[in-house]
Amino acid sequence: MDDATGASAGGGYGPAAQAEGHDNDDNDDRAQRYADVSPPRFALLILCAVLAGFLVQVSVNLYSAGANRTQLITGILCFTGICSIQLLHSLPGGSGPRRRGFAATLGMQALLTFLPIAMLGDTWGAAGGFLAASTLLLIPYPLNWPVFLLVAAANPVIAGLRHNSAPFVVYSATSTLITGLMIYGISRMTWLVSELHRARTQLAAMAVSEERLRFARDLHDLLGYSLSAITLKSEVAIRHIRHRHEQAKEELTSILAISRQALADVRHVARSYRDLSLGTELETCVAMLESAAIEAVAHVAAPLPEGQTSTILATVLREAVTNMLRHSKVQHCVIRLTRNADARIRLSIVNDGTGMEDHEGEFTVPVPQARSDSSGLANLEARLAAVGGTLSAGLRPDGRFEVVAEVPAVVPPPPEQPADGGAPADCPPAQAPGPDGRAGAPAAPRLWLKAASRQPGRCESRRPGSAR
Repeated sequence: MDDATGASAGGGYGPAAQAEGHDNDDNDDRAQRYADVSPPRFALLILCAVLAGFLVQVSVNLYSAGANRTQLITGILCFTGICSIQLLHSLPGGSGPRRRGFAATLGMQALLTFLPIAMLGDTWGAAGGFLAASTLLLIPYPLNWPVFLLVAAANPVIAGLRHNSAPFVVYSATSTLITGLMIYGISRMTWLVSELHRARTQLAAMAVSEERLRFARDLHDLLGYSLSAITLKSEVAIRHIRHRHEQAKEELTSILAISRQALADVRHVARSYRDLSLGTELETCVAMLESAAIEAVAHVAAPLPEGQTSTILATVLREAVTNMLRHSKVQHCVIRLTRNADARIRLSIVNDGTGMEDHEGEFTVPVPQARSDSSGLANLEARLAAVGGTLSAGLRPDGRFEVVAEVPAVVPPPPEQPADGGAPADCPPAQAPGPDGRAGAPAAPRLWLKAASRQPGRCESRRPGSAR
């Protein structure tokens, strides 16, 4: 017994806790059932309940006034017709002359409102409020309000002609105005709820579409570079597989590391947006170009940006290098990062490859034709335009191809140089494998900003043991 009591109090597994859990589940189910009723449907149910209440009230008034069977049946049928027409007028879907046949239904409602007065007398006075509400709903502004006042004044005039009593005339006018404004307000509420629900549905669809575009864009930007690198290293491995087994093995190891990084990138995209470091991408891209026997030099004459600016420029660099490896045979590539006088960061990628040429060698791999609906440049333009940047690409007068991206940015303070002239703290080594293909190997190039032993403003990339 003590164990059971202790379990119930401490662990929450006793009968009381189970009963409380069932109550919570019932409350959740009840709340879910309420949430399942769409707001437009709920607003329409309120309108129908109000109209049904008026029908019951008029029927009771006729019965209390001593109406005979014919008058009672006639009044109920006529008021049912008025409520049905009013429901048609109050349904969401627009107002004014855009509603088809509104003149005919409005005229029919007017006949059902005024003709029964001769038979039913004063007990029929409240029906004028429905006609007044319909004029506000269907007749375009500003003509609807004068017509509303005219219809609302018709009942007091008729009451004054039948009864020479000022209080009764005031009562008739007040009841007609209140009924008309109430029905108009409920109808407008139904319309607004429907419009709001439709707008929220459209916003949700737009959000889903934007998320799909973001995923496709990020997938293209992240995997395009990795797949190009895998293709390039696979071709190198195929050329070396017969006679240079160690180099082929290194290339295959590098391919494995790149594919693992690509898988990690896909997971990042699936979870959220992945930030990229421009410094890391500079190192990785230069290493990739050098592994393809391309002379690559990077000049960094401005502090490396951070945050969204760094991600956008790193994406531009990835796309430019990807296109360079896919569609041209490049021998030299120069990457420059500068800051303009108007505080804009400028990234320039220049190469001497302007055409697509086949690799010559013992082994060849067929290259599929590129699709004409590539979205790389469109993605980059959209990214840059979102932050007020620009993108241009084309041949220069000297025949070299250049990609230029400019973005506005608040440049952070220049990094503090270490005493030994090494790399600054904000320029981490590349995360991708180096040209030797070994994960964590020292072959990955390093970037220095204005190192004391090098030219001012020059950012070099050099593999250990290599010379330019």
